[in-house]
Amino acid sequence: MRNKEMERPTPLNAADFAHFTEITTRWNDNDAYGHINNVVYYEYFDTAVNFYLITQGGLDIANGTVIGLMVETHCNYFKAIAYPDKIRAGLRVKRLGTSSVTYEIGIFRNDETVAAAQGHAVHVFVDRVTNRPVPLPEVLKKALEKIRA
Repeated sequence: MRNKEMERPTPLNAADFAHFTEITTRWNDNDAYGHINNVVYYEYFDTAVNFYLITQGGLDIANGTVIGLMVETHCNYFKAIAYPDKIRAGLRVKRLGTSSVTYEIGIFRNDETVAAAQGHAVHVFVDRVTNRPVPLPEVLKKALEKIRA
């Protein structure tokens, strides 16, 4: 009997996401097998999350007193993507805690509406100096509420 936690998820649709970041694949994203290497998807996740936090949530990565540390990531792969495909990274908030956020990210190839890959990432927001968890700043919390699933 398989553990329910280990069952393969069903790919999400673009309509399941509230925000998208356009990302152009790069030649060096491809691996020896001619498709985007699995580790690059985590870069796409990081790009989608941080682009939203900086442009919509007021996160000041250079001088802010609060920073986000990625403490967990996971990805399921459904369909290969290769350079020169363009991708759209869909982003939504699954869980919003006092100092942490769980994001769900879908990676969509070109104009396709079913995720080629999807996963989650968890940020814990901390004081830049002490690295101790702190409550989410209000402007950031409001921005994250806008994309909450």
